[in-house]
Amino acid sequence: MENASNPRIQAIQTIQGRQPRKISLPADESGKPLRVSEYYGQNTFHLEQMKQKLPKDVFQKLVATVQAGRKLDSEIAGPVANAIKEWALEHGVTHFCHWFQPQTGLTAEKHDAFITFDDSMRIIEKFSGSQLIQSEPDASSFPSGGMRTTFEARGYTAWDPSSPVFIMESTNGKTLCVPSVFLSYHGDSLDEKTSLLRSMEALSREACALLEQLGEKGVKRVLPTLGVEQEYFLIDRALACLRPDLIMTGRTLLGGQPPKGQQLEDHYFGSIPARVQAFMSEVELELHRLGVPSKTRHNEVAPSQYETAPIFEEANVAVDHNQLTMEVLRKVALRHQYQVLLHEKPFAGVNGSGKHCNWSMSITASSTELDGDNLLDPGKTPHENLRFLAVLVSVLKGVHEHAGLLRAAIASSGNDHRLGANEAPPAIISVFLGDLLSRILDEIEKGAGKERGAEAALIQLGVSKLPEVMRDNTDRNRTSPFAFTGNKFEFRAVGSSASPAFPVTVLNTVVGQGMAEVRARIKARIDAGKPRDAAVLEVVREVVIETKTVRFEGNGYSEEWVAEAARRGLLNLRKTPEALAQLDTDGARKVFQAMGVLSGAELQSRSHVRLERFIKNLQIEVDTLRQMVDTQVLPAGHAYHGKVAGQVAAAKAAGVVAPQAESLSQLGSILQGVAIKRRDLEKAVAEVDARTSEEEKAKGLSGPVSTAMIELRRACDELEGMVADDQWPLPKYREMLFIS
Repeated sequence: MENASNPRIQAIQTIQGRQPRKISLPADESGKPLRVSEYYGQNTFHLEQMKQKLPKDVFQKLVATVQAGRKLDSEIAGPVANAIKEWALEHGVTHFCHWFQPQTGLTAEKHDAFITFDDSMRIIEKFSGSQLIQSEPDASSFPSGGMRTTFEARGYTAWDPSSPVFIMESTNGKTLCVPSVFLSYHGDSLDEKTSLLRSMEALSREACALLEQLGEKGVKRVLPTLGVEQEYFLIDRALACLRPDLIMTGRTLLGGQPPKGQQLEDHYFGSIPARVQAFMSEVELELHRLGVPSKTRHNEVAPSQYETAPIFEEANVAVDHNQLTMEVLRKVALRHQYQVLLHEKPFAGVNGSGKHCNWSMSITASSTELDGDNLLDPGKTPHENLRFLAVLVSVLKGVHEHAGLLRAAIASSGNDHRLGANEAPPAIISVFLGDLLSRILDEIEKGAGKERGAEAALIQLGVSKLPEVMRDNTDRNRTSPFAFTGNKFEFRAVGSSASPAFPVTVLNTVVGQGMAEVRARIKARIDAGKPRDAAVLEVVREVVIETKTVRFEGNGYSEEWVAEAARRGLLNLRKTPEALAQLDTDGARKVFQAMGVLSGAELQSRSHVRLERFIKNLQIEVDTLRQMVDTQVLPAGHAYHGKVAGQVAAAKAAGVVAPQAESLSQLGSILQGVAIKRRDLEKAVAEVDARTSEEEKAKGLSGPVSTAMIELRRACDELEGMVADDQWPLPKYREMLFIS
C-alpha cells in the first residue's frame, strides 16, 4: 500500500496536477501580437535609444567610445547619465546598480534609489555622471586570492560602456543595471570582466599588427566574437526541494539508475513537453526584451536536459548576456515550478552539461573594404586565404604552446565529473580541423608547390576554393575540446555553470601571443628580402610542422587517444588541482604579462580563488552526503529492516516459513556495507583535514575523498533498490528525469 504521508509521494501527486503557465505576450493597443523585432531590446538602453535622447555631438562621442574601444570622455558623462535616468524613469525604474562579475563565477549588485534631497530638502530623482562612471561597493567579502586583506574594504566598480545598460524586472520593482568592471583601491582587477576586456584589446592589437604585416592597410580594430550555447537540466521544484544534495551542491550525490536513461536516444531534438515549452517561451521573451539574441531551443541528449543558444556577438557583450541567460533561466524556472540545474553533472549515468563557446575574430571600425570580415572565414582569392592560413596557424600556435592554460581555464569540481565522460571532450586539449583543412596543412607541410611560388602553390593546394567547399568538408567532432566548425572555433570543454569570461580571456591571450610570434617570423623573412607571400607561406609551413602534435581528427573518447596523446607529449590533466597548477608557472606569468592581460599578482589570485573554491565545493559535498546518509538513507534502511524483521518474526511465531527471510538477510548485509563505507569516508576526510597546504588538501579531496564518496554512493544506491518504494524518502532518478 502506498505511503501517502511520504513527502516524495505527495510531491509526485502534486506534479501530476501541474499545467503549463500562461503569460501575456507583448501586443499593441488593439491586442495584436507584436513581432519580436518590435519589442526586442525594450529593456536595454541601446544605440537607437541613445540617438533619440542625446545631443548629436554627445551621441557621436559615445558611439566612438562603444564601437572603437576608446575611454569614456568625462565631459559627456553628465548628459549620458541624465538621458539614461530619464529613460529608466519612463520605464518605472526606482533603483540603479553597478552590475559586475567578481571571481565567484556569478554576478553582484548593490541597489541605490534614484531619490536624493535638493537644496530645499525636497525629494528628487538624480543620477549624476560620477554615479554612472564609478561606484564603491564594499569589497571585503569578495574573493581576491590574496591580493588584499579583509580589512581593506575599498573596491570600485566602473562603467563598461561597450556593454549596454539594461533594466532587470522583478515582481515588485525594476532596477537599472550598469555593466561594470570591479577594481581594488590599487587598481588590481578583482573581477572577471577587466581581464576579458584587456585580452580583447591585446588580441586586437596583435591581429591588426599581423594584418598589416600581411599587407592589409588601415585595419584599426579586430574584435573576438562569441556565441555561447547553454545546456541545462529542468526538473520539477517539488522534487528538487526534497533533495538536500540538489539544494546544497547542484548535483545528486546519491541515486540509483533507472531502467531507462538515454539509451534509446529518443530525447535529443524530440518534441518539447508543453510545460517546458511554456517555460522556454517566457525565457526567450525575457531575454529578447533584455536585448539578448536568443535564437535556438531544443531537447538535449539526456532526459530533462535542454539547450538554448544565441546569435554570436562581441565577446564582452556575449559574456554579459550569458550571465543574464543563466539568471533568467533560474528566475523564470521558479515561476513555472521548475528548478534549473546548471551543474556540469547533476545526474550520474546520463550526459552532463557544457557551455560551448563559439569563438571567432572580426575586423571592425576599419576604413577599408574589409570592415566586418571574419578572420576565420576563408576568402575568394589565394591572397585572402593566405591571410586565413596565417590566422589559423596563429590559433594553432597559441593552443599548442598554452594548452595547459586552456585546461586550467575550464577547471572546476563540476567539470571534473564531465571531462572525459561519454558526452564531453577529454581533459586533453587538442584541435580538430576537419578532413579538408587537415589535408591542406599536410600538403603544406610536405612543401607542395613550393618550387612554383606562393600563389601557384596556393592554387595547387585548392585553397582558392575554400569558401565553396569548407562547410561541406568540415564535419563536427563532438569529442574534440577545440574544434573548427567552418568559420569559427567551438571551445566545447567549458562547463555549463561557469562564466565564459576566463576561458575566453585565456583563449584571446594565447591566440594573441601566437599572432605576435607568427608576425615576428614573417617580418624577419621580409626584412631579409623574401617576397611577402612567399615569407607568409614559409612561416605557415613552419608553424604547421611545429603544432602538428596538437591536431587530432579521431575519437577523443578512446583509450587509444589517451595513449597517443602521451606519446605526443600532450598534457592530460584529469583533475582540477593539477590543471590549476598550470596558472602558477613562469610560462603562464610571461604570456599574461607580455600581453598586458594579468599581472603576476592578478594571475596568482585567479589560481588561489579557483583552488579555494574547488576545496570548499567538495567540502560542502562531503558534509551534505554525510548528512543525507545519517538522517535519511540509514534511517529509511533501518526502518524498513525493522518492518521486514517484524514480518519474519510474526511468520516464525505462526509456525510458517517467512518469504521475507532472504530479503531480511540481504538488507542487513547492505546496511552493514553502508555503515562501513560511511566510516571509510570519515577516515579519508580526517586524513585530508590533517594536511596543511591548500594544494595537498585539494589533491586529497579530488583523490581519496572523492573515491570514498563514490563507494559510499554505490552502497546507498544498492540500499535504494531494496527498500520498499513508498518507504524511500529521496526522489528517485526515474521521477526527476521523466516526470515533467
